Order: sequence, then C-alpha cells, then structure tokens
Amino acid sequence: MNYYQNTLKKAVSLSGSGLHTGKEATVTFHPAPPNFGYKFQRIDLPEQPIIKADADLVTEVQRGTTLEYKGAKVSTIEHALAALVGLAIDNVLITIDSQEMPIMDGSSRPFVDALLEAGIEQQSEKKNYFVVTEPFYYYDEERDTEIIALPADEYQVTVMIDFNSPVLGKQHASIAHIDEFATEIASSRTFCFLHELELLLQHNLIKGGDLNNAIVVVDKAIAQEELNRLATLFGKETVEVRSEGYLNNLELRHQNEPARHKLLDVLGDLALIGTPIKARIIATKPGHISNVAFAQKLKAHIKKHKHLLDIPKYDNSKPSLYDINQIKKYIPHRFPFLLVDKIVEMSDKHVVGIKNVTANEEFFQGHFPGHPIMPGVLIIEAMAQTGGILMLNTTENPQDYVTYFLMIDKAKFRNPVVPGDTLIFKLELASPIRRGLCEMNAVAYVNNKIAAEAFLTAQILKKQ
Repeated sequence: MNYYQNTLKKAVSLSGSGLHTGKEATVTFHPAPPNFGYKFQRIDLPEQPIIKADADLVTEVQRGTTLEYKGAKVSTIEHALAALVGLAIDNVLITIDSQEMPIMDGSSRPFVDALLEAGIEQQSEKKNYFVVTEPFYYYDEERDTEIIALPADEYQVTVMIDFNSPVLGKQHASIAHIDEFATEIASSRTFCFLHELELLLQHNLIKGGDLNNAIVVVDKAIAQEELNRLATLFGKETVEVRSEGYLNNLELRHQNEPARHKLLDVLGDLALIGTPIKARIIATKPGHISNVAFAQKLKAHIKKHKHLLDIPKYDNSKPSLYDINQIKKYIPHRFPFLLVDKIVEMSDKHVVGIKNVTANEEFFQGHFPGHPIMPGVLIIEAMAQTGGILMLNTTENPQDYVTYFLMIDKAKFRNPVVPGDTLIFKLELASPIRRGLCEMNAVAYVNNKIAAEAFLTAQILKKQ
C-alpha cells in the first residue's frame, strides 16, 4: 500500500483528436504540489481557467464525462483520470489547448505510457484515504444499475455488464489491487453498438471516431449497402463484419475487453470524488450517468464525515515518541498545567499528542462538578502545548528556548470531553516557520469526533 502522495517527476505531453469534436488537442501533465489533486487548465482560452476534477462540476455524461466551471469545459476526461488513479498519482495539473481530451486509441494505455515515461515521484505528505467502513449503496431503477462500496483494505473494483447482446453476452472484470490496472485494464478500448452510430452522428458526436480507436459491436445482420455507407463515413475502402460480430476492427485485446473498459470508466469517473478511497466497488451495468451520480453521492457522504479522514490512528500498545518525562524536557509546564501525556507522531510539519482525561483532574472539582466537562480553554491550552513541542523540535537545543502563544483565532468547541475520554491533538503548520513565528491549524478529537479546533500563532524565544 502506497501511503504517501505522488506526482510526476517532469511534464509530459500527448496530442490527438477528440472523439466527439474531432478537433486536435495537445494535453500536458505537469507535476503539482501535495494536496493539489487533479485539475485541468484550458490554456486556449483568454483567462486560462482552471477546472477542478470534481463530481459536482459534471454537466454532461453523453458518451463521456464533461466538466464545466464558469463556462469553461473539458470533456472525455475519464480515460486520462483512470490512468492517474491506476498509477496511484495524486497531484497533477493537466493543461489542454482544446475542449476535448484526445481519444488516442480509445483506451488509457497511451496516457499510462506517457505518465510512466515522465516518472512518478513520491511526496512528503501522506494520502488522505477515505476508508469505507459500512456498505454504501446506489441504485438507478431506470437503468437497472447498481453500485455498491464495501469495506476493504485496498481499492478493489468489480464490474458486470449485460447488454442483452448475443455478441457480448454477460461479462465481468475485476482488479483486486490498483496496481493491476496498468497491465490488466489500461489497454481496453471504448466500444459501442452499430445501431448507436447513427444516433451519435445525429447528435453531432464521434467526429473523431475511427475504427482503430473504438470497438463497434454488430449484433444483427447488416446489408452490404449499409457496409458501403459506413466505409464512406469512416473513410475506408471497405468495411466488413467479422464472424466474431465486430465491425472491421482489430482483434480484441482481451476476451472481455468491453467489461474491462467499463471498469476503466468506473475508475476514471470515481476519481471525481476527489479523495483516494479504500473500498471494494461492485458495479452492475455501470455507465457515465450512474458512475457520476454515485461519485456525487459518495463525495457528499465523505464531506459530511470529512473529519474522519484526518483523525490520527492511535494505538495505545505502540511505544510513544516522547513519554511524559521527555515532554518535560521540552516544555516548562508542570502539574496541574502539564496537559499532554505523550507525543505519538511527529514530522517537520505536524505533531500528534495524547491526553488521557481522568476523574482526578484538578479542574473537575470546580468546573460543573455535578456534570464534569473539561473546560474548552484547557483543551486549547493542551493543543498549544502539543504545538510548542513541534516548534521546539525545530531548534538544535530545545531546552534553551520557550514558546509563547501570541494569538488564538477561529476557536470552536464542538463536542464535550468528560472523564474517561482520550483526547487526540493534531497540529499542522499552516506556513513555514519564519523568524521564530509559527502558525498552526489545531484540532482536538474525542471518540472519532472533533472536540475543538483553532488557528494558533506562537513565537519561539530564547530563554533569558
């Protein structure tokens, strides 16, 4: 499992025509900083607007997924996004000089090859996975489409399709680990039925369609006159239907290539959730409409439970980084005002501290003694002490320095803390420490809920 975020080592470009518009486009994937996510930029428009890969910005799902923000669109994005997800790349700026992404060969393979050529670079920030802990269900009665997310330790996907076609039959495809995408799924091409071609043309689509970038399924007899018309339409001398039931196409890359491509589309569309997930996705008869609807529903669920993404995992059986005696070497506080029991995690940008709240705390004797609740100001103080340890850890001789908090802003108290609770403090630098000044986002968690949060400003000074 890759726990850290990834980006590209260098920029890489591809060019080709859009499947539906037929217009040439050059798309470039650029490295991006941690927590950037996936964003598209229309460099052909005057203000070069940026469009976030967000399920809530989807405006069209007809034979592909289209994003729109303030009038700027980018379409047929799912194959490129699937490649990024399949390679576990988290942060990329995608610039494009046209509205539609190039279709290439109708699969994600060209995007995967280009991204691997650019190289993948691990970043310092950890991935913020959303872990599905209970079944999450979506059903579209009109299309008889069902998508379920089940608890799993990895990102796993299973897709089942049934078009009531004698050629395709019922098919399924699955991956047990996202690492399988590049070899098992990426090369699978988009497909449609012959009877859909006329409808697509009537809707002014597939101007860039070619028999080399899509599988055309022929599930009923077709007259030679119609084959001649199709040959003219696609600029071919002749068009034939092979015994397998596919129109003048290359051999299938996989026996179940259509099902594998549907899995590819699911991965690309679910990238619009905006958060890597740990879940087993089971999709029956999926399509862009249902994929995006499911992504929107799951995104809303994640937003509602977003605080769960950030809660540090505390295992009391594991040794701490600093116990109470080591903490005393960093900060001058002592009982009853030493409010941090241990430090369990720390980097140069964040720290996680623990306080076990007991009934013997001094403040419970006078603060609502009949209904003991830890004072909110002391929760803030405990967070400040935890942050002070992070700040002092950046100095060579922490015992020679002390931290003074200059400002507390945006303080909010959300859930009570009572005897028997375990408080988990997480503080992260909001900006680099400059001239001894430090700004931190501070959150205290209790029972998988936010107890308090604040924006803290402090200064490191040498002891006099």
